[in-house]
Amino acid sequence: MKNASQIINSIQNQPQFFKLSNYKCIAKVKSLFSPPLQNMIKSSYIKNSTLFFILSHPAGKQEFDNSINSIKSVLKTYMPEECEGVFDDIKAFVTHTPPTQKLQPLTKMIYKEQSNGEFEIKVTDKELYNIFKSIQQSIKNETS
Repeated sequence: MKNASQIINSIQNQPQFFKLSNYKCIAKVKSLFSPPLQNMIKSSYIKNSTLFFILSHPAGKQEFDNSINSIKSVLKTYMPEECEGVFDDIKAFVTHTPPTQKLQPLTKMIYKEQSNGEFEIKVTDKELYNIFKSIQQSIKNETS
């Protein structure tokens, strides 16, 4: 019986799921950068045999430019098996989109009861009738 990693690897090797191995390759290359630079990377993608990193700050771009030559030399000598033939060059750019605003947690909505408790109960089952009657009574108590 296969374990989870063997199943995932066999799925990644199928042609229709080639992008999964691309994401694994991107994660490997991203791990070569320093942790502060990794935090500045918003996202990354591969297009036309070029690996692009989208950075969130111009300082990250400068740091990227300083360390990219050393990372390219490491990748020339040791290319991870997921990255074989996936990309030829690595580039980065800074996005100037503002960060998305965090949504505030939903507050409990309090509203005035719109019903006055005047409705007809058309249930023949005695147990259900008692439940509806208690609901009707609580509505009447709340509105008065």
